[in-house]
Amino acid sequence: MSTNIDNIIMSFLLIMTVYGRFFKLYMYTALAPIPLSTFAGEPSQNVGKSFIKSYCAVCLEGAVIVLACIIFSLFASSPPVVDPNAAAVTQVWSYIGELLFNMLVLVGSVRMSDRIIREMMGL
Repeated sequence: MSTNIDNIIMSFLLIMTVYGRFFKLYMYTALAPIPLSTFAGEPSQNVGKSFIKSYCAVCLEGAVIVLACIIFSLFASSPPVVDPNAAAVTQVWSYIGELLFNMLVLVGSVRMSDRIIREMMGL
């Protein structure tokens, strides 16, 4: 019962994070003409340059999220490693532990995608 609640909480957290990140990408794209118009004047070109860097970072965050989901799906599609000689309860808990670990890795990588990209791009 508790693992079902854990899965629901992690799934909710994952969905909210992914929707939030992609909403940020949509907002950057929708508002892009405003900072890009600063390239027209010499004194305001730094605003446009910093926007381009920030926009690239947001796009790469989306790429990291997609990559994390692909890696998770490969982990999830492989059969769980369960000792056939172990007791049935041990086999179940081993499977649940592996499932929770994979979910935690996915949620963690999605949640820290912005930090990875900011460090990678020096922002």
